[in-house]
Amino acid sequence: MAEELIRVAAHWQAVRRVAVLTGAGMSAESGIPTFRGAHNGLWQRFDPMQLATAEAFRADPALVWGWYVWRMATVRAAMPNAGHRALSALASTQPVALVTQNVDDLHERAGSSGAIHLHGELFAHRCFDCARPAPDLALPNHDTPLLRVEPPRCGHCGGPIRPGVVWFGESLPERAWSNAVAAAEGADLVLVVGTSGLVHPAAGLPLHAKRRGAVVVEINPESTPISPTADVTWRESAARALPALVTALAR
Repeated sequence: MAEELIRVAAHWQAVRRVAVLTGAGMSAESGIPTFRGAHNGLWQRFDPMQLATAEAFRADPALVWGWYVWRMATVRAAMPNAGHRALSALASTQPVALVTQNVDDLHERAGSSGAIHLHGELFAHRCFDCARPAPDLALPNHDTPLLRVEPPRCGHCGGPIRPGVVWFGESLPERAWSNAVAAAEGADLVLVVGTSGLVHPAAGLPLHAKRRGAVVVEINPESTPISPTADVTWRESAARALPALVTALAR
């Protein structure tokens, strides 16, 4: 770890603006399953076409909502890890634009504010029909992923409530994507933490930043498609690397 830490700290001397892109590996360290993990990824265990599309929700809303109720319970039971807390601490010392592919709320619970959620937010429920927000839902707890649960109904139009995530076949939230691109374009250094580098267009942000002169630092235990373009590849977990970086920068 020492060599990579020294290299990142050396680059940091000229940094004014930092962008961070986090992926599922960041939350995996808090016990939240990834989607594409080689051993227990959610899409190896479940069919996304039956659980994560608008068409699936129309066909069987109780099945889809029940699966997301299980996911929401999993997230509520998880706690931010040392990596989440380190990013929050980093943002207290200099401007940091936090862009995440994760739909959980662990960054916010660790103290980060203004996170850009490219793939939506699990708890930002809205009506499937009229798209009005549906805050403060009373959600059941269950540990069975495929238990059917009828979704609540919209108080305005009576339509079914859906989770606030981006499903397959849907576009990214326009404002979130615009803000993420602006963060990449304005950064002197981009930290890429725990992302597989497989999901586009988010995976293209580090290269976009690099073409505009940014230093790209990848923190990931495994090699990814982003690795060849990174200036520093740090083969370590977020929960170990990020606290070490924050400690080193504070000296």
